[in-house]
Amino acid sequence: MRIAVLTVSDSRTLADDSSGDYLQSALIESGHSVFQRALLADNIYALRARVSEWIADSDCHAILITGGTGFTGRDSTPEAIAPLLDKEMPGFGELFRTISFEEIGTSALQSRAFAGLANGTFIVALPGSTSACRTAWSKIIRAQLDETTRPCNLADLRGRFFER
Repeated sequence: MRIAVLTVSDSRTLADDSSGDYLQSALIESGHSVFQRALLADNIYALRARVSEWIADSDCHAILITGGTGFTGRDSTPEAIAPLLDKEMPGFGELFRTISFEEIGTSALQSRAFAGLANGTFIVALPGSTSACRTAWSKIIRAQLDETTRPCNLADLRGRFFER
């Protein structure tokens, strides 16, 4: 799959974006390719514009977003991206927070991680920490983007949403 990686941060640059670096390396190691990679400040309209471009591009199959999912400061990834979704995947956020609880305890409730589908493109929004990205990738996302995962996976379903 061709997957875009977007880091949302007011303080990081591509030079010190360990979460984006991790996601990019992980998806390549799993046989996927990077469609595009970007880092944007936490601005609702800039985020919507970039993600909308990727959603409209039939060569982009999925978007992994890291950052902007907390409660503090200008965290606004859910507010920016949720209106773009055709379908939400509530189970992703629920599962992520359940797994995170085992790692970080009740701090997991502060995560507003979510996933959904827009124009046949999977979108996953994760916290900005590298450990959260590692947890999500290794325990949820990698298997769901692998067409050999049974009984079902998102990679197999992709063609059923829209002919792309």
